[in-house]
Amino acid sequence: MTTPQISIHDCITGETITREMNAAELAQLELDKAQAEKDAKAEAKIQKALTDKRQTILDRLGLTADEFKTLVSAL
Repeated sequence: MTTPQISIHDCITGETITREMNAAELAQLELDKAQAEKDAKAEAKIQKALTDKRQTILDRLGLTADEFKTLVSAL
């Protein structure tokens, strides 16, 4: 596997430098990936809870999601 690269663009001179990441940057990249995965799992859990809550309410009302959408769009 190749080492990820960083491109740095100097707006004043117009020069672009592309280099491999150093050890500190690679470590931060791994931390960022782990945090992004953790955040995605938390968001999925929240969305699942919201979906379950909505479905519970619809079940109490005796409606399907399509019926509810039809009622709401008619307003």
